Amino acid sequence: MNFNIKRAWRKDKTLHSLPEVYSSINVPKNGSFWKKYLAFAGPGLMIAVGYMDPGNWATDIAGGAQFGYTLLSVVLISNIFAMVLQHLSVKLGVVAERDLAQACRDHFGPKTNFMLWIFCEIAIAACDLAEVIGSAIALNLLFHIPLTWGIVITTIDVLLILLLQSKGFRWIESIVGGLIFIILACFVYEIIVSQPELNAVLGGLVPQKEIIQNPAMLYIAIGILGATVMPHNLYLHSSIVQTRNYNRDKEGKKEAIKFATLDSTVSLLLAFFINGAILILAAATFHTTGNKDVADIHDAYKMLAPILGASMASIAFAIALLASGQNSTLTGTLAGQIVMEGFLNIRLKPWLRRLITRLIAVIPALIVAILYGEKGTTELLVLSQVILSMQLSFAVVPLVMFTSDKEKMGSFVNKPFLKISAWIITFIIIVLNLYLLYQTFFGE
Repeated sequence: MNFNIKRAWRKDKTLHSLPEVYSSINVPKNGSFWKKYLAFAGPGLMIAVGYMDPGNWATDIAGGAQFGYTLLSVVLISNIFAMVLQHLSVKLGVVAERDLAQACRDHFGPKTNFMLWIFCEIAIAACDLAEVIGSAIALNLLFHIPLTWGIVITTIDVLLILLLQSKGFRWIESIVGGLIFIILACFVYEIIVSQPELNAVLGGLVPQKEIIQNPAMLYIAIGILGATVMPHNLYLHSSIVQTRNYNRDKEGKKEAIKFATLDSTVSLLLAFFINGAILILAAATFHTTGNKDVADIHDAYKMLAPILGASMASIAFAIALLASGQNSTLTGTLAGQIVMEGFLNIRLKPWLRRLITRLIAVIPALIVAILYGEKGTTELLVLSQVILSMQLSFAVVPLVMFTSDKEKMGSFVNKPFLKISAWIITFIIIVLNLYLLYQTFFGE
């Protein structure tokens, strides 16, 4: 790669990230803590969506059914990683007033930027693939619409996106928040009826060495990591944090970082509960009853009601899945727009950008659904999360690099403890992904 390094930010006249909504949401200058927090709340929920999208469901169900509560510790660790990385993403957006894609274009040479853009587009396509399949499965479960038709119907969400984008950014945040509440309510109900063993749940939060030693467990663990820490979320968060109209001076930026980090941390705790709930539900319902081969969302749906003896259990599960798939389409659109504009400085109309991304995801999903049916789409869902995990390093390394550079960040540069922690997280992600590659191509 040609690292054409420019230490400090260039003083170019780059357009603001998402210029149509830049600094469009007012923050009270002398308001109370809660008023300011509510003004900054919103981007965190949009980021949290990426941590509970349909791709998580397949990996969490497979992990819970096969290995009980053991992989709950991986969900927790992944969430802690996410909190640290999203904080860095907030810092970059607020301090540099650039999203991660713009920062890469500013720092690296054209060849490196082009490669990073390609990797990012692959990640967004993999994520969109998960949304397409997840929404199609939910439509199939709730309304018995064939998978192939369900996949075709999901392309219509382009119109939904257009409608929302024309009504302002707060409107999009409200829709996202509402759908998250539906998912949360569904899983609170699922946890109550599945009655998991509390001691086993708490034990599952403690990491076990078996996770590293068992190749099958490690494969799903890395899939959970890929499904939890989403590469496109790092680009998205560094952009949408700039929608707030805070003072662009040192004190204003310091306050923005504080409240935006609080917003994302609270939202990610919510995402941890939902992710953990999916795995706990699978462990309590399937693993403990000997149904360890359940890795399919269809099988999970069919077996929940009879095993738990609650007719609503399966319906609540499918409603949450549909809400999850629809929510993810909103944030995926914005991330795609940010990445293309940031890396290439190409500005497409949102509907055209969305249509291109969606078609890239719909075509392989349709082919697999037609040829292999339910089983094929589930395997494609898990594979999409492994692909996401593989792309993660290419977003994390530049983010940690930029926020650890004193010349770029000034007094906001990462403090030694945060810097070391961020590089350790990056190292763990890279090592796990290399191991996954090795197991995929050379393992037994």
